[in-house]
Amino acid sequence: MDQSRRDVVALLAATSAALSWPGKGRTTPSFRLGLTPVFLDNDANLLEQLGRALAEASGFPVEFEQRRTYEEVTGLLLQGSVDVAWLCGYPYLQHQDTLSLLAVPVWRGQPRYQSYLIVGAEDSATALSDLAGSVHAFSDPDSNSGYLMTVSDLIRAGQVPGSFFDRSIFTYGHRNVVRAVASGLVRSGSVDGYVWEVLSTVDPALTRRTKVIAKSEWVGFPPFCARKDRIQEARIRSFQKALFSLGRLPAGRQVLDLLEFDSLTSGEPQLFDGIAARMSDLDALR
Repeated sequence: MDQSRRDVVALLAATSAALSWPGKGRTTPSFRLGLTPVFLDNDANLLEQLGRALAEASGFPVEFEQRRTYEEVTGLLLQGSVDVAWLCGYPYLQHQDTLSLLAVPVWRGQPRYQSYLIVGAEDSATALSDLAGSVHAFSDPDSNSGYLMTVSDLIRAGQVPGSFFDRSIFTYGHRNVVRAVASGLVRSGSVDGYVWEVLSTVDPALTRRTKVIAKSEWVGFPPFCARKDRIQEARIRSFQKALFSLGRLPAGRQVLDLLEFDSLTSGEPQLFDGIAARMSDLDALR
């Protein structure tokens, strides 16, 4: 072998060694978390702080994949385009044979929340039955609090959901439901009770233009989910531990305070039994 060939072989060997050496010539791939503005409302500052806190707690970068609807985000998770998704109890139960619970937020001492039925502050309505023939805002067709609860309430009252309201719209954001009611664009809305309560703290001028006329039972808070066939993967387990440890880190505690969460905990499927019962009501109508 002549000198020029020996030089080439030596260069290739050195390059190969550099690429295979742990920590050399590599970057850690991002962990992909699916989100929808139905819940977080595209708060850029909050997302930036959440990403930084999760990266610090997990030890690897976290990248957000945002889509407009729960259907789209759930699809990303089922297809493997994201590693974990922050969903709602409704789509989790729709795909319970494929998905596993990773973590559930704890709010005001429990991993549960309610759906609120709201109207304008000066509206005379005191119950869902008073809203027949009016215009109503839902948040997302796969939202428990922003759709399923109200529709199943109508079914339980012997009403036909498709004809009870004169018209209904989807806003694809719980804050947008509150805005629609507050502005008079619609008479009533179905909204996540947690979101309404947080808004009453951060934007009281908005929620003061609405009032709550009905609350659902307490059901499991929107969970973080992963595919069952990936639940034992090392990075998904590390991400789960990172969620549980957020409260022990300054950046994580700051994010939890912004979200008004106490912590995140492991969840049991039984948390979502109330949602499952509502889904059964809807299935019986079809």
